[in-house]
Amino acid sequence: MQTVLRHIHPLAGGLAILCIATFMGSTLVAELHGDPQTIIITKRAILWGLLVLVPCLALAGFSGYQMAGGAPRGLALAKFRRMRVIGANGLCVLVPCAFFLALRASAQTFDGLFYGVQLLELLAGAVNLALLGINFRDGVRMARA
Repeated sequence: MQTVLRHIHPLAGGLAILCIATFMGSTLVAELHGDPQTIIITKRAILWGLLVLVPCLALAGFSGYQMAGGAPRGLALAKFRRMRVIGANGLCVLVPCAFFLALRASAQTFDGLFYGVQLLELLAGAVNLALLGINFRDGVRMARA
């Protein structure tokens, strides 16, 4: 079982990083170079992308917890603490922002509130991306040890 987890864990974490980076990149491209229709399509695609991202994050967290055992220490403990922040940020900030922005974009309501929430989403996404990157780095260190 540990062997399977050692393969699943980095794949799930890597895919989560890729999803978040793709969401952020596509948002920036759509906002900077796109027309309203491009923004609408992008915001809807991000909602559908949550169906990939959320299970990847859950699988990465679950597999990491299983590999670390009941009382994680050292780098594993640091990774778990970061995952709590990532999860809370995702559930309390990013998911609601994604739904709000998709609804506003569908209604073509591109006002100050839309762009304020867009900025919040980009900042929260950057935090999660950075924390996941640090977790990935620490996971590589743990695998080498």
